[in-house]
Amino acid sequence: MTQVDPVIWLLIALVIVALVAAIVLRRPQSSTLAVAAPDAPLGVELVPGPSGRGAPLPVILVHGLFGFDRMGIPGARMDYFRGIAKHLETLGCHAHAVKLSRAKSVPERARELCDAITALPHARVDMIAHSMGGLDARYALAHLGLASRVRSLVTVGTPHRGTPLADLAMDGPLGVARRALAALGISLEAIDWLTTAALERFNKEVLDVPNVRYACVVGGIRDATTPIPLAIQPMHAYLRKVAGANDGLVPMASQFWGETLAEIEADHFAQIGWRLAPRHTFDALGLYAFVVARLGDAPHHSEQVAV
Repeated sequence: MTQVDPVIWLLIALVIVALVAAIVLRRPQSSTLAVAAPDAPLGVELVPGPSGRGAPLPVILVHGLFGFDRMGIPGARMDYFRGIAKHLETLGCHAHAVKLSRAKSVPERARELCDAITALPHARVDMIAHSMGGLDARYALAHLGLASRVRSLVTVGTPHRGTPLADLAMDGPLGVARRALAALGISLEAIDWLTTAALERFNKEVLDVPNVRYACVVGGIRDATTPIPLAIQPMHAYLRKVAGANDGLVPMASQFWGETLAEIEADHFAQIGWRLAPRHTFDALGLYAFVVARLGDAPHHSEQVAV
């Protein structure tokens, strides 16, 4: 079967959801302003906590649904985590982006993540995972033995409690569109794992592993002056109506897991360095530099740690 370009996959998903959401929604009223700390990167509200607990380790960057590690186009190469690995390298932190299947189930992607990390020459790593990649990482840690190679996992924009957009894909017009795509050979199996019901079961079965540090970065658009990219306006409006503040694809309330490192004023794509809005309002490179500075060994549960 002919391989579908990842950008086409992403555009198909966005167009389908946008069309359905635009039918039933109006753009919501503006919400309360979110003010970042003055010494924080642009659009980043730092959450106080312990400083780094160990020397920097290699960082594994895990992409989300329809993602990729690096993609070549005529005259250029594009990274899913745009410019982030290169920036971390300049700070003395080796960063490596792994490539997983674009739309397979969490267990399948988790196995691929294990294989990718096992193949690397690093005894131990830290992981930073965006969106669905955070679920893949949690599954791999809990059920596939990856915890022996990982000291910390930071999730960014991950739907730990699902997203109502995935719920739409199960029924109604969007469900019909999804089945039509499946008939064309375009499988969207991963979406089944992103529903609110699926994540309720997931969180009962995929438990945190002791001695791995779990942390999160929570992102969304709350400031009335933050531009909402045209491509995600209908989805943002729908989620705002049914689930509150969100990043255009995932409610902020769904993104909390473990220790909270920061809350960011950023849509789902700005979180990984992609600017879809005309005005720059978020410093993705600064965010990931801050996250790496906070990574380190998780204390044993029996230890008393001074902070």
